[in-house]
Amino acid sequence: MAQTKDYYAVLGVPASATQDEIKKKYRKLAAKHHPDKNPNDPKAAETFKEISEAYQVLGDAEKRKQYDQMRRLGAFGGFGGRSPGGMGSRPGASSPGGAPGAGPSFNFEDLGDLGGLGGLGDIFSSMFGGGTGRARSRGPERGQDVETQVSVPFRMAALGGKVQIELEVNEECPTCHGSGAAPGAKIQTCPECQGRGTISFGQGGFAVQRPCPMCLGKGSVPSERCPTCTGSGEIRVRKKMMITAPAGVDTGTKIRIKGQGGRGTHNGPPGDLLITFQVEPDRFFKREGLDLIAPVKINIAQATLGSKISVNTLNGKKVAIKIPPGTPNGKRFRVTGQGITKDDRTGDLIIEALVDVPSKLTEEQEKAMKEFAEASGLKY
Repeated sequence: MAQTKDYYAVLGVPASATQDEIKKKYRKLAAKHHPDKNPNDPKAAETFKEISEAYQVLGDAEKRKQYDQMRRLGAFGGFGGRSPGGMGSRPGASSPGGAPGAGPSFNFEDLGDLGGLGGLGDIFSSMFGGGTGRARSRGPERGQDVETQVSVPFRMAALGGKVQIELEVNEECPTCHGSGAAPGAKIQTCPECQGRGTISFGQGGFAVQRPCPMCLGKGSVPSERCPTCTGSGEIRVRKKMMITAPAGVDTGTKIRIKGQGGRGTHNGPPGDLLITFQVEPDRFFKREGLDLIAPVKINIAQATLGSKISVNTLNGKKVAIKIPPGTPNGKRFRVTGQGITKDDRTGDLIIEALVDVPSKLTEEQEKAMKEFAEASGLKY
């Protein structure tokens, strides 16, 4: 039985690698070791299977999370020959290497047997597909969720609006229509799994099933791979779509759009599109919760003597406010109900007065300022 390998080591990436870094490294390795490009190298096919197996787990954010959880729990490190969680070995079990006396082996024909490990069985089942060595029926499977980040202008985020996004998603190959076979090719039993669709792997006394990396769990392979999708049955495409940014979204806000994620398999439903918004700064407004902050410059005369000014609101209309005499720098004035509306709640427009002090005065201005200071008893 093949020993479990560190999937991160197989792809040559650290455990802290991002999903994008993992995808780029997999594509580079897959292109280098693809059997069709290395017909005279018998090791290329095995290497290609290993990196495909690693990417099948690490390339899926949810499966990767589960895999990392198993690593932390020591699921791949063995139990030193002892029965884990109080479970006994099955009759006639031996070590993964088959040597007697090397410690018991636990061959979980049904991954539900792992339920005593606090849900670890559910993790194995969802990652590697529960069941025995017999071929299991593959019913409709939901497609993967697709996550993306969208940058929107400040005013669109506040008022709502439509924005175009571009996604990279998997779609059915137009050449083979999802079969993975080249036109005219024959479909034959997978030599790796003998048509079961799954193969066993184990380490430290465990033996679990996972989808066959050669046939991707189908149990059959074409005599000649589709030249368009190289046998996967799907291609990666970029598509554009319009989405609606709800009024009041802020940086970090997430929304889910049903059915716009990855395509399902075996006539399964598609996954969802998960969007995280990134709001671009505005040249004028700032945001504090649902309140809008509008910094407005006023001169010394306006601050000292008082004045009336008009300020633009978010929707383009103007509001007039009175600046009282003796207004200090940074004084805020609140206009109720002119902020951001979200979930039937509306914030306020807060006007922040910034006193603009001239950096240079003419002789006449300086003389007048000194006379004003002396008359007011101000020191300078």
